[in-house]
Order: sequence, then structure tokens, then C-alpha cells
Amino acid sequence: MDAVSVETPAENDFVKQRIARGRVRYIWTSGRKCNFSGCNRADLQPNLINGWFWSGSGARIGPSNNRANGDWSHTGGFGRAQPDNREIAQGNDEACLSILNNFYNDGIKWHDVACHHLKPFVCEDSDELLNFVRSRNPGIRV
Repeated sequence: MDAVSVETPAENDFVKQRIARGRVRYIWTSGRKCNFSGCNRADLQPNLINGWFWSGSGARIGPSNNRANGDWSHTGGFGRAQPDNREIAQGNDEACLSILNNFYNDGIKWHDVACHHLKPFVCEDSDELLNFVRSRNPGIRV
């Protein structure tokens, strides 16, 4: 399994409903900002806007400055629209995508968060990983 990749509005609604029902304050997703070696490509710049992807599936997340792409919050710790990379001033790049439950009185929304924070995570099956396990273990049913 991989951390959840929230690639459709229906999947986003499904995850948000579970968060609300369980009164979960926040979760990690597989959302990731490309901020490592190889991320200096022109199509990923600026990476705060164009560098987001789902590490679980490899799918790109559309530009974060277009509110139709994803479910980014309109606010955060500094009152700015997400992603805001707020912790960069303390040397912590906010390179992971978390879903926060009304943390900033904004509903259940996406936020960029420094990856060192402890949060629960939600997983989903990955066809790629399941196929890999099948190829290595022909007698096992997964």
C-alpha cells in the first residue's frame, strides 16, 4: 500500500468524509513537492506552484495557484493561501501535502506542511506494488 493519492474530486470527498466522521485533526497523503535532485526542470518551476505530485501514483497535481486543481486552503498559519511554505523561514521546506480538519477555521483542506511533523496517514492499494508482489511471489494471492 501507498499513502493515499487524492486524484479526483470524488476521492477527495471520500477522504474528507472519513476525516470528518472520525473527527481526525489531520492526515498525511502521498502529496509531495518536487524539491530534490532533478526538480530543476522548467515545467516544475516555481516548484511551490508547479512542482506538486502524488508520490503514490506519480501523477502530477495541477498548478496550485489555480484553485480548480485540488482542494488547497485559502488560509494557513500566516493567513495566506496554501501552499505557502510558511516554515521555510525556520529552515523547514514544506514539501509534504497534509489534509487538515478545520485547523485554521477553513474546513477540511489541503496544506503544505514540513515533512518532519508527526501525523497519521491514510493508505490505498497500489496496482504497481501489488503487481510487483505478484511477480515475485507467484503462489501468493494479493
